[in-house]
Amino acid sequence: MPDITPLSKGVIPRIMEGEEIEAPILQILGVKRIMTAENERIRILISDGQYFNSYAMLSTHLNPLYESQQLKENTVIRVDKYITSIVSKNDSGRRVFIIMGLTVLHPGDQVQKIGEPVNLSDQVSQKPISVPAPSASSIKSNPVKENRSFPNGSNANLDQSINSGLTNPIASLSPYHNKWIIKARVTAKSAIRTWSNAKGEGKLFSMDLMDESGEIRATAFRDQCDKFYNIIQVDQVYYISKCQLKPANKQFSTLKNDFEMTFTNETVIQLCEEQASGIPEIKYDLVPISQVANMEPKAAVDVVGVCREVGELQIFTSRTTNKEFKKRDLVLIDTSDAAVTLTIWGDDAVNFDGQVQPVILVKGARINEFNGGKSLSLGNGSNMKINPDIPEGYKLRGWFDNGGGENIKNSVSARTGAISGSAEWRTFQEARNLGTGDKPDYFQTKAVVYLIKSQNAFYKACPQPECNKKVIDENNGHYRCEKCNQAFPNFKFRLLVNMNIGDWTSNRWVTVFSDLAEQLLGRSAQEIGEIIENNPIEAEEIFASINFHSYIFKLRSKVETFGN
Repeated sequence: MPDITPLSKGVIPRIMEGEEIEAPILQILGVKRIMTAENERIRILISDGQYFNSYAMLSTHLNPLYESQQLKENTVIRVDKYITSIVSKNDSGRRVFIIMGLTVLHPGDQVQKIGEPVNLSDQVSQKPISVPAPSASSIKSNPVKENRSFPNGSNANLDQSINSGLTNPIASLSPYHNKWIIKARVTAKSAIRTWSNAKGEGKLFSMDLMDESGEIRATAFRDQCDKFYNIIQVDQVYYISKCQLKPANKQFSTLKNDFEMTFTNETVIQLCEEQASGIPEIKYDLVPISQVANMEPKAAVDVVGVCREVGELQIFTSRTTNKEFKKRDLVLIDTSDAAVTLTIWGDDAVNFDGQVQPVILVKGARINEFNGGKSLSLGNGSNMKINPDIPEGYKLRGWFDNGGGENIKNSVSARTGAISGSAEWRTFQEARNLGTGDKPDYFQTKAVVYLIKSQNAFYKACPQPECNKKVIDENNGHYRCEKCNQAFPNFKFRLLVNMNIGDWTSNRWVTVFSDLAEQLLGRSAQEIGEIIENNPIEAEEIFASINFHSYIFKLRSKVETFGN
């Protein structure tokens, strides 16, 4: 048997008393999989050579180690990160040992059982175990300076538990344990949303919570929405208890937690007045605006930039739900000499004041793509701060106030119809099956223009710079844009050209949008639109002028179905 790293003898009682032990060496004596509703937990029997403890579990993100059979019986591990959690106020406050990070030192098939450990629970029931007193730094003392709770009922039990340090890590929560208190930081808060269906109507808001063990989403409906919305502030730390837990709906949340919380009539929330030790600060993975162009659509990104331009407030009604929406487009710039459009919604859009061109920090903005341009939008889980107190914000302020950003030419949101990044070279024969998946496929090819249609090659669009929606002719000299909910005395022409192109293997009908169509035809959309309306013969000559010319095309391919 190879040399085995000695176990950290006698540390399990100290760990279970709440003492912080740095990187203890322990041995796994058994592993058991526990199935719960839409969740799987791994329970382990852990030994320090003197005592063994069955109240130990793996954090769910370590489950792949069990599935890959790296945690067999007798495996020796180093515990790199752990937490202990009170799971019951009875039985002297039973703690569970949750392993959140580990390193396998010796596989189980190379090691035998070390020592003759005895059950820690048996020892506790027979006599007290003499262990060193926990260090001051390991005792989570939570003195409450002022009663700042926002309960629907009594908060006496909450105060008592807080003063006793009996809080639970988010990673330990499950629907089968309802007596818990968490201490967590609010990392994001949504706007209030309303709904109306056959079952009734109401409103809600959601927020994302984080502690050192993980994160979870909480949602408040109806009365709880009214009670807590103005109280909860992003970046503050709160004690929260008496919420309902249920399996998370992954369609609406990207948080790494199998559960989510719902506020109830019994929910109690109290502001953490003292220093929030142990609760991580919100971290921003800031990306230069120029790099947004290379990122995938629907991804989330953190950016900070100076608000160079502020668009008008736009109010429109959804055709499907008849619900009113309010939005405003901002243009952000940064030291990467690039600009991007950020869309904000609801009250954020109504109340935004861009007169002083503030620095804006956005966490979790959603990336949208249209016609080759990328833009950002605030959504659920997003968080926006104006003039944030961070070094990057002060650096941007100084850069902009000293003339930075005066000659920015790279607009990430410019709609060019081009495909960002590189695309594979393919013939039309090779590309015949592209675009059948969930996401579009991109490729480039060299092809000849065989035929270009001049009929229906343009439409009349909203004259607003950032809006290309088709307008409705009201036959009174005005044109109405449903998206902007405004009527205008003028419009702009937008090209939407269909043409047939081919290579030596096959041919395809493709659609070319306004900017690229202008590049192909050598005329502006306004010129071509006026010529089509006033001189169709000249228009035919313009379109025919590029027939049988060869170009390198970058193409987007996506199979879509409309009305079956």
